[in-house]
Amino acid sequence: MTVTRPRPVPRDRYPVAAAVLLVTAAVLVGRYVYTYDDLIVGWPPLLGRWDPHLGPGTPAAVAVAAAVVAYGPPVAARLPWRALPAAVWGTALAWTWSLALVDGWERGVAGRLTTRQEYLSVVDRWQDIPATLRDFNGHILLHSPDNWPAHVAGHPPGATLGYVLLDRIGLGGGGWAGALTITVGTTAGAAVLVTVRALAGERLARRAAPFLVLAPAAVWVGTSADGYFAAVAAWAVALLALAVTGRPLGWAAGSGLLFGLTCYLSYGLTLFAVIAAAVLLLGRRGVRARPVLFVPLLAGAAVVPVAFTAAGFDWWQAYHLLVERYYEGAAGVRPYAYWVWANLACTVLITGLATAAGLRRAGSVLLRRRAGGGGAGRELAEEVRLAFLVAAGLLALLVADMSGMSKAETERIWLPFAVWLLAAGAFLTRPRAWLTAQAALALLLNHLLATGW
Repeated sequence: MTVTRPRPVPRDRYPVAAAVLLVTAAVLVGRYVYTYDDLIVGWPPLLGRWDPHLGPGTPAAVAVAAAVVAYGPPVAARLPWRALPAAVWGTALAWTWSLALVDGWERGVAGRLTTRQEYLSVVDRWQDIPATLRDFNGHILLHSPDNWPAHVAGHPPGATLGYVLLDRIGLGGGGWAGALTITVGTTAGAAVLVTVRALAGERLARRAAPFLVLAPAAVWVGTSADGYFAAVAAWAVALLALAVTGRPLGWAAGSGLLFGLTCYLSYGLTLFAVIAAAVLLLGRRGVRARPVLFVPLLAGAAVVPVAFTAAGFDWWQAYHLLVERYYEGAAGVRPYAYWVWANLACTVLITGLATAAGLRRAGSVLLRRRAGGGGAGRELAEEVRLAFLVAAGLLALLVADMSGMSKAETERIWLPFAVWLLAAGAFLTRPRAWLTAQAALALLLNHLLATGW
């Protein structure tokens, strides 16, 4: 009897080569087919400019990268679990701060959120918070009186209100805002780690840990508000994963509260419903055993929307006004035909080549499972669950891409989705080699480009 063997899957070099070609094409087409007036970015596909430089954070960034490459995988494998999420956060904090300080304190941290398009530029206009919320929609359109700057108009008021409240408690200015943004934003990796362990097991969570730290995305987490949006959304998913795997119902309430807040930080993060649905599907046994968890989940999710609505802010009206404002500005000029694929090149740059290879392996796991091959057992089941979770993050990102509401600047806008793709690093063998590639890309981007916005 002749046994037909399954066709070998492509090796990691193929997705890596495809990722490199995608980025190369985005750079060349952006520079030589389109002009700055077409794309409105200085170094397509990234918003930035060519600016080779060193800075005070350079030695620390190199040291952190070397330490994670050398010791990250064995430490992640052996450290007691209770200490691992904190270790991931602490190391991500060191890595992100080091990269931010390559540009110096003012340009890299304190000045990032104070430019004319950023949130801190309007803090003084929030003297009466309820009145400002009631009147928020009246300043979204470009032709409206005292129209909000781009980042304020482009998000629900929860994004700005956090910085306003920080100012109210005496921690005003770009330094405090930047420090808080980095501190919160760097917890996203720990949230993904907790989620992976809850849904796919501790073995894969430990393998993913170094990749959740040493990501090129850290260049934009420090300092972009989208980094802290990513963390809030990630913890919403993590608490939901804990709730559906048997933890107390209070975790479901906390998850709902953060999901509600997420929708008032960024309109696009409503797409986290895709990832939440994946968590519910993966935890369906727990959901069937305790359907009552939907009560605290939905109750928690209602808190922030009810509060903002009671204060006079109309989310749906604001979203429709934002779409109009979006096409009044740069989006009305930037060509969809370029950005629909160049955005994916930005994703390669923030997630790295290791993630491209990891996604190929995740896809292979799902295909083998669907075909009924690859054996059976607990390890395969865990890999399928992780691959499914990563696929949900990728699907949410692709929906955002196809919507046309993310033309350019996705290196920061898509940080909330990108952190879920990083978990695909758990499928890779030879982690030190891949981590070296991740670190090298981050260091090159941060030292060769000025990535401000």
